[in-house]
Amino acid sequence: MINYIVAAVTALLLIAGAFFALAAAIGLVRLPDLYTRMHSASKAGTVGSGLLLLAAGLYSEDPAILARAIAGFVFFLLTAPVSAHLLARAAHRSGYDLGAFSARDDIRDR
Repeated sequence: MINYIVAAVTALLLIAGAFFALAAAIGLVRLPDLYTRMHSASKAGTVGSGLLLLAAGLYSEDPAILARAIAGFVFFLLTAPVSAHLLARAAHRSGYDLGAFSARDDIRDR
């Protein structure tokens, strides 16, 4: 009975992770400028890869591997937004303009 529950939760995590990874990939292709693409890749990509990592850790049925998967997910959540922010700031400083739909540029005004 427990094996079926673990398999069902693993399947749900895999489906959710694949959905977020797909959303990140579609965002990279469809969004209009560098900054929105970077936002899509960092947010949806982080959640998608984290959920897939948790599914792999849960499927292994080894507490040590599951603990490493959870630590990896936390690491993703802590580092991806910071790195995306730093990359966006570097892109802005090097001259990449915002998209035409952007209302204001708070960094330029400083």
